[in-house]
Amino acid sequence: MGSNPGGNIMHRSLKPAIAFLLAVSFSLAVYTQETVTKVVVNPDGSYSVIEYPTNKEVVVTLLPSDGVSSRGTARVMRTMAGTKVFFDVAGAPADWKNVYAYAVDPTGSTTMLGPIEFSNGVGKAEFTTPMAKFMLVVSPAEGLTNYSPTTTYVFRSEVPKGYAIVPRAITDTTKAVASSQPVTSSYEVPMLGVPKFNGKTTEVRVNFQGDLKGLEGKAYLKPKGGKTTIKMRFADMRKAPMNKRFVLWASGPDGSYTKLGQVINTGARDEAEIRSETAMADFGLMLTVEDVDVDRPTSTIYSPFTVITRPL
Repeated sequence: MGSNPGGNIMHRSLKPAIAFLLAVSFSLAVYTQETVTKVVVNPDGSYSVIEYPTNKEVVVTLLPSDGVSSRGTARVMRTMAGTKVFFDVAGAPADWKNVYAYAVDPTGSTTMLGPIEFSNGVGKAEFTTPMAKFMLVVSPAEGLTNYSPTTTYVFRSEVPKGYAIVPRAITDTTKAVASSQPVTSSYEVPMLGVPKFNGKTTEVRVNFQGDLKGLEGKAYLKPKGGKTTIKMRFADMRKAPMNKRFVLWASGPDGSYTKLGQVINTGARDEAEIRSETAMADFGLMLTVEDVDVDRPTSTIYSPFTVITRPL
């Protein structure tokens, strides 16, 4: 067979181009791994960022700072077009002319929503923001760029019942990472007092909040032989978000979580059931909504269970 000098020339000419592309690809890979996100939550409760659900109004209590006797609330309504925030403050001092409302994101950075003007101790305002995860801060200071527990403020938002804090993210440019991991939110889950059930079957119910509002559910617990069997029943599944995992968790006194089971709303049925058991001496129950299969709770919206009936 004859030689192919043209092919050899083409092969030699491609080598520098391939080497260049590999060098660029390597440089880009190194550049994209220059930041890592750490997660912290202020233990004093001064940080209260939550993720607001779409098409549901959430009423947030505005907690006053020390020395402030005024009271206030904010109504937050998130839609695909943006998030509206309605402030309503009463009982303000007569010398309050205006204060400034801010939305604080998970990094602690603030976005000014605008001034709240006062008349006869009453302040009302309406703002729009594209943000979905934030806490609210009202401060006499104009031009805040970030928020910390030492920031001067007159109100900050409280975490509404049924919502978990989105932990604060801090960017650290000194390390390199190749991938990100889901963040576990903080939850408040009351213990059920299982030892008081005395081996009898007890019914517990849940008041669903957030994206689960409208769904009905109850669980039946029976401790026996060092274990507690749990049977969780759902009704009105069609009122719940489609193709989501509804995951039942047992929460221990130390804050640990054990996954008991899950159901997925496919729209094919109106009722569902989870059966499981746990060896915990006492525990709380909660339900989260997850987008994918998880082995620890990650949802920022959750619903805890409480005992509301006598043992059966």
